Amino acid sequence: MSDPLSRWRAHADTAVLLDGFHALKHAVRFGAEVPVAVTTDRGAALALARELAGDVLDTLDALLTEVSEQTYASLVPRPHPTGVAALAVRPSREAQLRALARTPRTAPVVVLDNPRNLGNAGAVIRLAAGFGATGVITTGTLDPWHPTVVRGGAGLHFATAVERLGVDELPAGPLFALDPEGEDIRGTELPDDAVLAFGSERTGLSPDLRARADHLLRLPMRPQVSSYNLATSVAMTLYHWSATGPHGTAVRDHPADAASGPGS
Repeated sequence: MSDPLSRWRAHADTAVLLDGFHALKHAVRFGAEVPVAVTTDRGAALALARELAGDVLDTLDALLTEVSEQTYASLVPRPHPTGVAALAVRPSREAQLRALARTPRTAPVVVLDNPRNLGNAGAVIRLAAGFGATGVITTGTLDPWHPTVVRGGAGLHFATAVERLGVDELPAGPLFALDPEGEDIRGTELPDDAVLAFGSERTGLSPDLRARADHLLRLPMRPQVSSYNLATSVAMTLYHWSATGPHGTAVRDHPADAASGPGS
């Protein structure tokens, strides 16, 4: 078998960088193909797996190779506190599109219309995975598989379908767009096959998406407060979906990992 550096170089140009233990844990848990994984402290990484991710302990034990801190730092642009990094094979676009187009759906699709902030996009993907959403679509120029987005998503890109599409390519389903001029969301029951669209952090919905929307909805907000953070808006909307009406089994009441908070 080739050494880890050779395997890393062989996949680095096309693979998805997984920064940190929790990104690797999630990617493995949701079926990602991981050709190489390294750590500066194999014992510490496996101890973390025993504590937080016993379901993938054996897989991580087989995957992880210990390397020097200097070697590790040469492989990643921003070393993670857990000293773990890996490369995963990105799902094919065809597979992602099939997942997004499949009907009937048991959970909504989230659309980020021309988002600008990479970290916010990653946080939304993490939220969508947590709620069991069918997928997350971005329109515009932002690549939802950018390393910064993947880092913000904590490896949960592999738990939901993630793709970039044009407004005219969105999957079928009633399109609910969040807009300050819309109707109060509290009076609407969101169906499982909804397509939930959110405008960019600066400019809101694009004219094309706004024109295509079947419904405009607004979130409750105190007067004189300008807006919510994009990820907060998505979280509020997905929670509203999950809490109203009989839905599928996308959202399950399972305890979270001990380290599943914002900093993990």
